Amino acid sequence: MQPGKILVNETQLGSRLNRAVDSDRRGEFALLLALLSTDARDMAQFQLNDKALTSDAALRAKFELPSEECLVADLTLDSSPVDNSGQFHLGGTRAFQLMQALKPEAVVTRGSEPLEVQQVLANCELRVRQRYSSKSQADPYLPEGVHFVDQLSRQRQMSHILA
Repeated sequence: MQPGKILVNETQLGSRLNRAVDSDRRGEFALLLALLSTDARDMAQFQLNDKALTSDAALRAKFELPSEECLVADLTLDSSPVDNSGQFHLGGTRAFQLMQALKPEAVVTRGSEPLEVQQVLANCELRVRQRYSSKSQADPYLPEGVHFVDQLSRQRQMSHILA
């Protein structure tokens, strides 16, 4: 037998719960309470929206705020950041301020590496750049920070065990 409707709170039972208490029918009272859903997701105060928005996006939608502005632009990821300098040359200070209010410029960085390192890497082979950018593959059997002499002594111990 499938239940027709899930009982979520006491108001759906109407006066049956009150009559069971007044008539001292403990079995009926216990049965009615057992019929109520114990799943918190069924209760009205815990209903989730159909749209799975993050809290930041939900607050922006609720208060009708514009999208978040980019404060820092990375040239390695975005090759064409916002540039309002042309408006300054064409229209002066007021035109630049207007464009800055409409489309603000972000602070432009050249990536995680300093400029000098990037210039050196630009002149290197692709293999050297990849080796520099990838993290060093440490020996999984040796913890980080192990001195070379300690590594040799461990290798000697292993060779004695294997021999």
